[in-house]
Amino acid sequence: MTRFNQVAKAGVITAMALMPFFVLAQLPTPTSPYAGSPVTLLDIKGIIETVARFLIIISVIVAVIFIVWGGINYMAAGDDTTKASDAKARIVHGIIGALVVLAVGLILQTLATVVDWTVFFNV
Repeated sequence: MTRFNQVAKAGVITAMALMPFFVLAQLPTPTSPYAGSPVTLLDIKGIIETVARFLIIISVIVAVIFIVWGGINYMAAGDDTTKASDAKARIVHGIIGALVVLAVGLILQTLATVVDWTVFFNV
């Protein structure tokens, strides 16, 4: 535990030492050709929503591919019970995966409507 405490103390000291530089880094300087507007919580919220939406879409596509793949394997299994049971398991796992991904999407949408981002900052 002492090693963790040492690392935690070093991290806090480093963060405190770098805090003025982080504040100055977000200030726009008109003389710099790379100057831009500082990153706000709305920007971060938009990025998180975009990434979450992309991952949910990709996950649903993968789940549908697994369901179709299991269905094709089930049709091709014929009288082989092991292949048929493997195909059934693949279909069930694809359905469970799709339900989990859709539930995560529902939870994210619920949290986005419940949590008002303006509570944390002034727009």
